Amino acid sequence: MSRLQTRFAELKQQDRAALVTFVTAGDPDYATSLAILKGLPKAGADVIELGMPFTDPMADGPAIQLANLRALAGKQDLAKTLRMVRDFRQDDTTTPLVLMGYFNPIHKYGVPRFIEDARAAGVDGLIVVDLPPEHNADLCDPAQAAGIDFIRLTTPTTDDKRLPKVLNGSSGFVYYVSVAGVTGAGSATLEHVEQAVARLRRHTDLPVAIGFGIRTPEHAATIARLADGVVVGSALIDRIAQASTPAQAVQDVLDLCSALAEGIRTARR
Repeated sequence: MSRLQTRFAELKQQDRAALVTFVTAGDPDYATSLAILKGLPKAGADVIELGMPFTDPMADGPAIQLANLRALAGKQDLAKTLRMVRDFRQDDTTTPLVLMGYFNPIHKYGVPRFIEDARAAGVDGLIVVDLPPEHNADLCDPAQAAGIDFIRLTTPTTDDKRLPKVLNGSSGFVYYVSVAGVTGAGSATLEHVEQAVARLRRHTDLPVAIGFGIRTPEHAATIARLADGVVVGSALIDRIAQASTPAQAVQDVLDLCSALAEGIRTARR
């Protein structure tokens, strides 16, 4: 099984949800970003999403937009992001790592080259926000043929007619965007999330992870009672932005990760 399949199967046996953490590669600089990345599993992250910096992150709110700008100002590019994955894999061969971002940098890098380099680096999955299922041949199909999962986003506006097409070819897990908007903006009601998870499970056997707007251990615990995974990004990115030093950024992100993990691990007790 893939690392993602293995991790979600292990957590199902433990009767708990996964903590899925998102950080942007190269934010605020390469060394600090790598220190955060390497520290996340020990702090309780079960799956890591690593953002690929891009100049126009249309699905992201201000926090992650600014993280992209900080990373790009530090000359972070896709080649350096793949190098960061290789550096991470020197110490960690079990934590699933998913690259998340937009198709433009991948297209510029070259799809065949990207898939080959991502697989060699130790990437387990891809979330490409602006590549719908009508374009599966552009990246999804060749990535999955190389053993890299392709994770789809579904939203409150994805109706039952559209949903099967969105899920076609999906693997790893399904990422449910719980609010109609950008990252970090608002949060969904518990009733809405419960209904959404039930609807998704009628269409797929893949694990369902919920994201957008989850910021506290208490909120994460509430979502963890319903879903297979809880995705937290903007709250962690804010800790980086607010830190007075790089060392403080590392500590603050890992402290929040630990608190989120504790909330999720005790949610179903």
